[in-house]
Amino acid sequence: MMSMVLDRVAALPSPAREESKLYRAFVTLGFTLFFLLLPALAARAEMNIQEVKSQKGITAWLVEDHSVPLIAIRFVFDGGTAQDPAGKEGLVNLMTGLFDEGAADLDSDAFQQKLDDAGAEMSFQASRDGTYGQMRMLSEEKDEAFGLLKLAVNSPRFDQAPIDRIRSQVLSGVLANERDPNTVAQQRWLRAIYGEHPYSRSDQGSKESLTAITADDIKAFHKASFARGGLHVAVVGDIDAATLASELDAVFGDLPEKQTLATVADITPKLGQQLEVNYDLPQTSLQLAWPGTKRTDPDFFACVLMNEILGGSTFTSRLFQEVREKRGLAYGVSSDLVDNEHSHALLVTTATRSDRAAETLSIVRQVVRDMAQNGPTEAELAATKKNMIGAYAISNLDSSSSIAATLVELQIQKLGIDYIKRRTALIDAVTLADVKAAAKKLLSADPAVMIIGPPLFQVAGAGKG
Repeated sequence: MMSMVLDRVAALPSPAREESKLYRAFVTLGFTLFFLLLPALAARAEMNIQEVKSQKGITAWLVEDHSVPLIAIRFVFDGGTAQDPAGKEGLVNLMTGLFDEGAADLDSDAFQQKLDDAGAEMSFQASRDGTYGQMRMLSEEKDEAFGLLKLAVNSPRFDQAPIDRIRSQVLSGVLANERDPNTVAQQRWLRAIYGEHPYSRSDQGSKESLTAITADDIKAFHKASFARGGLHVAVVGDIDAATLASELDAVFGDLPEKQTLATVADITPKLGQQLEVNYDLPQTSLQLAWPGTKRTDPDFFACVLMNEILGGSTFTSRLFQEVREKRGLAYGVSSDLVDNEHSHALLVTTATRSDRAAETLSIVRQVVRDMAQNGPTEAELAATKKNMIGAYAISNLDSSSSIAATLVELQIQKLGIDYIKRRTALIDAVTLADVKAAAKKLLSADPAVMIIGPPLFQVAGAGKG
């Protein structure tokens, strides 16, 4: 069926055929989703992950799949928005919007036209701890697509006109966020729990910091961070190991060997405090933070299983049952383990009618307290293990892009190329005693609490009336 569609595109007159290359890529991607949703998806845990090392020492993890003529590459350079210089917050985020705005001798329009002609999609994003890039391409156009990626990675122009345009777009969002109660509250929350640490700063920056960023600042950070020593790469699709090794050297081989990043200290979130951000809203948002766990901690899976039972599982968790199902206090409630490179936390979030905020907060704290004191039941643990094992492929391996993203994160976390095969045994090995110990370890602390809405004492009093 897919070949029939592509044949019809190929049969178009020459101008229409050329204009349809990008469309062709989207058609192919749509059919990719069809194939990935077949029952064979469950076999993804058995996929063959190869480690490919180029002549210049670039290492990538590769999953070959020649059933569809697509290639997805994802990569990350260590060092994200936590590297923003003081007073120039938003620099890394701004930089990521500029890689398709011209490179080498191609200006913005010419570069984007070349991308369209190659039927390729390219994007970059910044996280707190990394600068990510990805490209999806038709395998028959890989030479052209990888060539454009090489230019973007090695020779971005950072011309002033695109800088000003992208900065204006970011600034529009920043100014809009200044009027959004939840965004304002989140910034106050980050400042309260992280103090002066880089994690407390806005990834997008402020009006003042964005205005202060120059083209030279962006070029300096690109030079400092885009280096082979901090690079992690994953590739999935219609390409073999030998060809990939050659492309790795072509795209990344001329980068500097080592990064020159600023040191970012580890930090423990400041708990045991309550922050009220008062707005006259019909709905109150609640956020609570407890200690988290490192990905490398021996009890990591015990903590993950405990969190799933507490609030990680959307419809079966204790928080969902107690807050929504039994009392109808909120549409949704969840808990998440936040695992950054330099800080870790367990967060519970929900939103409820303002006149029932005090009641909802009390129920959340009671559910957490019970989990800390008694842990889960054997039945809860068994069901959660089954769900975590069965859902992994659907959640993490449901497309070529998601597979590449998963493999990059496994590299960052130093989990090993055989992690997906070992994961089931690691989960099965966790005992009920392990999970109870994890609950006590993480949830016994006095949490940090943020309340966004009317003053709690007012709505509590109104509710009683």
